[in-house]
Order: sequence, then C-alpha cells, then structure tokens
Amino acid sequence: MSETSKSPRREALFYQPKNGFDTLEDGQWDRAQALGEDYKQFLTVGKTERLSAAEAVRRAEARGFSAYRRGLTVRPGDKLYHVNRDKAVTLIVVGRRGLEEGIRLVAAHIDAPRLDVKPRPLYEDSETVLLKTHYYGGIKKYQWVALPLELHGVVVKADGTAVPVSVGAAPDDPVFTITDLLPHLAGDQMKKNLREAITGESLNVLIGTRPDAETGESRVKLAVLALLHRRYGITEADFLSAELSLVPALPARDVGLDASLIGGYGHDDRVCGFVALRALLDLDAAPEHTAVCLLADKEEIGSEGVTGMRSAAFDTLMADLCAEQGVPLGACFASSFCLSADVCNAFDPNYPEVSDKTNAHRLNYGLGLMKYTGVRGKAGASDASAETVGRLRGLLERGGIRYQFGELGKVDQGGGGTVAVYMAQRNIEVVDAGVPVLSMHSPFEIISKLDLFETYRAALAVYGD
Repeated sequence: MSETSKSPRREALFYQPKNGFDTLEDGQWDRAQALGEDYKQFLTVGKTERLSAAEAVRRAEARGFSAYRRGLTVRPGDKLYHVNRDKAVTLIVVGRRGLEEGIRLVAAHIDAPRLDVKPRPLYEDSETVLLKTHYYGGIKKYQWVALPLELHGVVVKADGTAVPVSVGAAPDDPVFTITDLLPHLAGDQMKKNLREAITGESLNVLIGTRPDAETGESRVKLAVLALLHRRYGITEADFLSAELSLVPALPARDVGLDASLIGGYGHDDRVCGFVALRALLDLDAAPEHTAVCLLADKEEIGSEGVTGMRSAAFDTLMADLCAEQGVPLGACFASSFCLSADVCNAFDPNYPEVSDKTNAHRLNYGLGLMKYTGVRGKAGASDASAETVGRLRGLLERGGIRYQFGELGKVDQGGGGTVAVYMAQRNIEVVDAGVPVLSMHSPFEIISKLDLFETYRAALAVYGD
C-alpha cells in the first residue's frame, strides 16, 4: 500500500474494516483459542435444543445460579435461571438499578435444522426397517443422505412417564443413515435439479435389518420394536407422543491448517447462544442494569409455539420480576436494549455471485452487525433505527471490539429473519448481530474463532452497559 493511500485524511474519512488478525493485541488470540475449545465442547454436547438447554443449566448451576420461582425476592447480584419446558432457558443477573430503567438482553436461539421423527415412523420394506422423518427448518435435503446420524429426544408414555432416548453420541454407539443411489444407477436422479433429486418423503432412516426368530410378517420390524422395548420400555404406540430428532453424528472440530476455524453442526444459532450464555456466566459482579440471556426455541420455524420467541413465556417471567419491584412490564421494556444474537452469512469466494461485496460480512473481521434482515423489501425485519445502531457502535468502539456491517446477500437474492422483530414488537430497542457463518444450515457449518471471541466480547459489553 502506498503512503498516499495511508494518509491521515483517508484514515479519518474512509470506512475501511480490517482483518482482526492485523489488529490483535497481546494475549487475545490465546483467549480466542481457549474460548473456541469451550465452545466446541458445548456444540458437541448440545445437539438439540433440549440438550443445549440442559447444558446451559448445568453450566449455570456450576457458577452459582439457582432456579427462579414466582414470588422470590431478588437483590442486586442474584443469579437466576428459568427453564421453559426443557427447551428454552432464561438466565438473569440482577442489576443495581431498578427494572424501571430496563434490562440489557442478549437473545439467541438454540434450535437448529434437523430431521424429526414422524408420529408413525416405523415401517419394513424388503426386510429392511426404516424410520420416516419430517425435516425441521430450512435444509438442502441432498446434504442429509449418506451421513452418519444420531438420535436424540424423549418418549412420553400414556401414563406420563418420560423416557429419554440417545443413540449415536457415545463412541461405542451405532449410528443411523439415509441411503443414496450409487452413481452407476443414478442417471435419472442426476437429471433432476437439487430440489427434486432428494425429496422430503425420501428422507427415511435405515435402522435395522436383522429379523426376529419368530415366523410371520414384518420380522425385522418386530426385532427392532423388541430391542426398543428391552432398552427403553416403549412400544410402537409410544411414538405417537414422542419427540425424537436425528442430527449429524459429527463432533465439532478445528478446520484449516492454521486451526483458525471451527466446523460443526448447529452453529446457527448455538454459537450465539453459547456466547450469550458464557458472557453472562462470566460477569464477576452485579451489573448496572439487570442482565438477561435468553436462549429460545423454534426460531427455525418462525419462533412459534410455547417455547418460541412469540410465546408469552418471556413476558410472564419478566412481569413476575417487575411485579416484585412494583414496575410495569411495559415501562421496563421501553427502557431496555436487546442484542438479537443470530448468525449472519460470511462471504464465500466459491459463490461470490449471491453477495454484494461492499455489504458482505467476512470471516475474521469480527462481530457481524445487520441493521435489517428480512426478504425482498426488508419484509419481516425490525430495521433498527439510526439512533439504536449508533448507540451500539459507540458501545463497541469504547470497548475496542471488532465489528463489521453487512446484509444477507444481494437484494432480491433471498433473505431471512431473526427474533429481533419479536423484541421490537415488545417495544424493546434491538439490533441484529452475530457470528458470520459459511455453509449455513448444512450438517457441517464453519465459523471463525476470532469472530466467536469478538461476539463474546460484544455480549459482555451489552450486559455491562
């Protein structure tokens, strides 16, 4: 770079984001690597929203958090958590100021695209037993065939007994898979477009081939059901009230010769859920304002249901806390600030045609900020105000936190949404921000350790604001 291009006027007037590795301070990369190791453990353990919620509670209790119950008197510095139906968690560190001055909230989701087991899933064909599935969230279906899969969830019997199920995570466990055609016979399949080559109804999981000794029809299915009954005490009818999911049987791992990246299933959005949780757990004193980490469910299907962000569950919890201080809930929300922590897409040099390079997030450039998300003409976005974005910029710059701005691809290319719009509906000032991701919604997504670290620092800054 010439001396002219580095002139003080250019430095002062141009917006020139920098690769974070060019501005690292002493010790920061070591901290980023340590955080990455902790995150890989969280991601590998938390393969579903139930497992992520349980891991969040385990970590919280280890750091002195206790379960909140209605009517509890709280004091500055108290550390509380509340679990919503085993799928969503709210964690709170009570601040020194009253709730009339609002909360500082980092909201993320801990569900991810996956394959859910149908209510009547088991069938036998040609002495092979398969499990019917219905995909959850936006997936490219062809990515889920010929892949090792784990099975996780819960079966609830008619008498109310809940039976946890987990197969495939332990080193000695068998795994499952969806078969694909061999290239020698796939001539017709390969003439189809990607959407049609693998259909939703063809995502049937191979689970058994060994027949039962008893004579008669469906001997392999009988053997599978007998095995399930011995191991879990369940029958075929119990699938009617089961919640079982198949997810990639892949541990989170470093990626690249330089180990600067992390690959794994579920970065969207457990990476932001992790940093929101870890930052709250790392608060070493009562913050100025009450700090809240919200780990929600159902974002991938529109934040619906009692555990999603549209649910009144969060409002009910906050209303209870506000009532203890005699503060109207609306007054608390009106003075609050939320970082809607959800991943954004990183620029991919393999697919440059879908991005506006001047408004694209890049790996290693820090926290990815989005003034708006949505589709086409910003439909479904909260579209943060200039004042709200300026406030967040100031907070990040005072903390020396690396950040970048971008949007989700070219205009009219596609789009997406986050929980930000549901926070805005509550009259909470909110900005979208998160970790840039490559191969988003695939079974093996990629993030940068440096971006993970900067997003963690941003969450800490928001909690301490």
